[in-house]
Amino acid sequence: MSATDATTGSAEADAASDERLRRWRLVLGGGPEEGTGRPLTGTDAAMDGALAALYGSGDGKERRSGRRSAGLEGSATSVARWLGDIRTYFPASVVQVMQRDAFERLGLSTLLLEPEMLEAVEADVHLVGTLLSLNKAMPETTRETARAVVRKVVEDLEKRLATRTRSTLTGAIDRSARISRPRHRDIDWDRTVRANLKNYLPEYGTVVPERLIGYGRAARSVKKDVVLCIDQSGSMAASVVYASVFGAVLASMRSIATRLVVFDTSVVDLTDQLDDPVDVLFGTRLGGGTDINRALAYCQSQITRPADTVVVLISDLYEGGIRDEMLKRVASMKAAGVQFVTLLALSDEGAPAYDREHAAALAALGAPAFACTPDLFPEVMAAAIEKRPLPVPADI
Repeated sequence: MSATDATTGSAEADAASDERLRRWRLVLGGGPEEGTGRPLTGTDAAMDGALAALYGSGDGKERRSGRRSAGLEGSATSVARWLGDIRTYFPASVVQVMQRDAFERLGLSTLLLEPEMLEAVEADVHLVGTLLSLNKAMPETTRETARAVVRKVVEDLEKRLATRTRSTLTGAIDRSARISRPRHRDIDWDRTVRANLKNYLPEYGTVVPERLIGYGRAARSVKKDVVLCIDQSGSMAASVVYASVFGAVLASMRSIATRLVVFDTSVVDLTDQLDDPVDVLFGTRLGGGTDINRALAYCQSQITRPADTVVVLISDLYEGGIRDEMLKRVASMKAAGVQFVTLLALSDEGAPAYDREHAAALAALGAPAFACTPDLFPEVMAAAIEKRPLPVPADI
């Protein structure tokens, strides 16, 4: 190895070591016991200040005792400035986590009632949940700004989820509606040819279609009824947001008649607002108790075609109503032919705390309870529509 190569290698090693120290210094937050001895300047110092304002910049004793030394004094001005800083120094995914931590750790949620604060935040599903929980306390001066923030998140979700949901469920409905003796105009030639390949006659270069596969003549009419029954207790905020978006997507499909019901200890039918999921969300009331039995009683009263109905209960199953009656209603609906789906959550976070005894009782009735991500939801619905086993995650 030449002297030049040795010098270059040494410089690269020094640079890598310095970068490691820099990262450890940002993670550890300074103080006499952090041990790196690495000073921060420029952008690094600004990033460190933004982190310290939220997570604390005290000495080692403070960190071990769990006390924080944060620099967000709770004023709209200082918080808005901090929100601007973190958006400058960190990617959006990190910004959303830091915002969430700030609202939870430092009790800053009430500052969202100020329009200038709302304009500074990075909007995501969790922020929408926080805004909905503050809905009743929100002054009129903030309400329009809040609706604009919520609309942006909802539109982004619709763009991500709508196309796949429509295509997946349209295929499921078509498959469930196929008939074996279709009229000529209703023959599905692609599937008919594939189903009859064994009848290919090479001497004639053709397939003899012994079995015709097609669609019913009412292919554009309503084929399935879907009832979304959503628990609006505080822990279900993200699920309420996603369910409202999916409800609007389902309602836009001609072949599905969608009903959306939210509940706590009372029941509210928001079906007539499904053309605008933002209206649905602002029609919810996060928090309060839970009466699943009452909600299911209402949903059951709206079912007119049980064999063509899918009921989706989205709840952590902490029942404040009559447990045995709740289970009897589920058993009754299933006996009548209703496809019943129980989701502990409809979010990216996995299952929240939930009532395991009630989940086990529902599973015994053939309605396993599991958490569902937004990306999996179309597949779950397609399976329910086609009356095949649900794609329950393996860890349930």
